[in-house]
Amino acid sequence: MSKTVFVIGGGPAGMAAALFAARAGAHAVLMEKNEKLGKKLYITGKGRCNVTSAAENLMNHIPRNPRFLYSAFACFSPDDLRDLLAQYGCPTKEERGERVFPVSEKASDVTRALERALREAGVEIRLNAQAASLEPLLRQGAVVVATGGLSYPSTGSTGDGYRFAQQAGHSLIAPKPSLIPLETREQWPKALQGLSLKNVTLRAEVNGKKRYEEQGEMLFTHFGISGPLTLSMSSHIADDPPQAVRVTLDMKPALTVEQLEARLQREFDASPKKRVASILPALLPARMADVFPALCAVNGETLCAQVSRADRRKIAETLKKIPLTIRGPRPVEEAIVTRGGVPVNEVSPRDMMSKKRPGLFFAGEVLDVDAHTGGFNLQIAFSTGALAGKSAAAWEENVE
Repeated sequence: MSKTVFVIGGGPAGMAAALFAARAGAHAVLMEKNEKLGKKLYITGKGRCNVTSAAENLMNHIPRNPRFLYSAFACFSPDDLRDLLAQYGCPTKEERGERVFPVSEKASDVTRALERALREAGVEIRLNAQAASLEPLLRQGAVVVATGGLSYPSTGSTGDGYRFAQQAGHSLIAPKPSLIPLETREQWPKALQGLSLKNVTLRAEVNGKKRYEEQGEMLFTHFGISGPLTLSMSSHIADDPPQAVRVTLDMKPALTVEQLEARLQREFDASPKKRVASILPALLPARMADVFPALCAVNGETLCAQVSRADRRKIAETLKKIPLTIRGPRPVEEAIVTRGGVPVNEVSPRDMMSKKRPGLFFAGEVLDVDAHTGGFNLQIAFSTGALAGKSAAAWEENVE
């Protein structure tokens, strides 16, 4: 009779763990406290599910404990995931930024494909099944904890895995939000709520040292800033006090200050009787042009013919470096992923087994590993889940 592997949590990590445990010959029992599997998958990528990345080097996109993941990615790579989904009726496609989505653009198709694979492998799925503690399960077999973190608690990620880890003797790195919008002290971003910027550069310095710099898209909100650049930046400054972080926005990353000065001079020479404020929409989105004179401390009513060299310089320099003062992140419940959790030095990277409790394995967001946006965090979940499930089945075989 095959040995039993209990998997707690029916998200991407849990489904992968149960599938690979069953394929390795174990009786896999997948326990999900919700009424359906993959509840968090349904809301990823705005319902389209950015399921993985086609990036050549995944490690470059994982700022937190990347080396811990070598064995997991070797066990189950992005190509392996795409092949699995295609095999069960969910082909994928690559889009801008090396992001991979289902061809159907429906997150539900990812879950359906995984459910087909689980059924074919003979996984026993128990819905509305809440695990109270680990010990009763560990007495019956191996256990994979794949319960997620604290982000989006409505999907079932309410920190259960942290409690299980502590029951087993693990320490805990305090969970923090990562990949999360940021609140600003300035009020002007809030006045631009809903405005999306493209091809801008967001930079962050901590105590004078560059911590983050990327070009892409960002979004102004009713509380500050969001969008891909902001979310990625948040993972790099998650452990820093907000007062130590200096953030600047470059509206014209392709131009130098001197090139911008020259362009401004041409604009002013061509329209000497126009106000400065009327020229700015040629350089900025209209809504942002309205607030820009105040940002650079230049009178927008000044005629172009009367703009001083000093004011022209201030406009150019501000276009390259608009300051944003970060008050802090939004609540952890709004984070895409959670930083912190089970320390990776208490888990074996070669098989995801606990160093504190034999037969106990961890996978996914419950571990202290997180990455940038772009499908990397889902791939971490799938890969660590696959390795944990396969390893749990092998451990059960070797117990007796």
